[in-house]
Amino acid sequence: IKSQTIEKIIEANLPRALPLLTDHLPPALLERRNLPSLGRAYEMVHHPQNADDALRGLRRLAYDELLLLQLGVHMKRAHLREQLKAPAFVRNSEIDRRIRARLPFRLTPSQDAAIDEITADLCRTTPTNRLLQGDVGSGKTAVALYAMLLAVAAGHQAALMAPTELLAEQHHATVRSLLHDSKVEIRYLGSSLDEADRARSLKDSESGRAAIVIGTHALLQETVRFRSLGLAVIDEQHRFGVHQRAALRQKAADARTTPHVIVM
Repeated sequence: IKSQTIEKIIEANLPRALPLLTDHLPPALLERRNLPSLGRAYEMVHHPQNADDALRGLRRLAYDELLLLQLGVHMKRAHLREQLKAPAFVRNSEIDRRIRARLPFRLTPSQDAAIDEITADLCRTTPTNRLLQGDVGSGKTAVALYAMLLAVAAGHQAALMAPTELLAEQHHATVRSLLHDSKVEIRYLGSSLDEADRARSLKDSESGRAAIVIGTHALLQETVRFRSLGLAVIDEQHRFGVHQRAALRQKAADARTTPHVIVM
């Protein structure tokens, strides 16, 4: 539709539409925030008397958009925390010692601080939703592995999802190398697997034999099931959509439980 046509439609309908608008914000809030009413804001945007009118109208509409976005986020967060439960892990000196013994290097103070903060969340039934941020080579994988092994020690499974086959394979190789002589079973799921290996990974994931499952978007497929997914780690989370991240969260055993989530 041409801009001129849109303008004609607005001109014809604006006078009839404005009286029908019900402002969802109370007058006291509008006064406190120095905001025009909703109807007045639309009038200012379409028929500004001056430049300030247009800016004030746009400011009100932008305020509404941000407010409703935040309300939606908090409603979802409240539902997640109040209606759903995550498994509570346990961290003690023996578990900590055994996990650290797997790492071929000493953790830095920053890595220790990140682990302490994440672990405090993982030991509660309130679902964790944490961002682990760091430069390349800063040791994010080591911190994530600590969290995954904490899940395994508590009798649950952990999944690590990466956006590309190459990155997922690198994570798989790193974790296998660090846990090469342990009893922790690790499985990989990606498009490069042949049918036999894929079937084996799916079976071991569903039965719980696979304590750690690493893969790409393949982890999101309906055929991928877990016996008890306690932790989901998502690498380069900005390359996954909201629904994709939610799909991994929904891999829990039943509708009222959800895994803890760490995004890197």
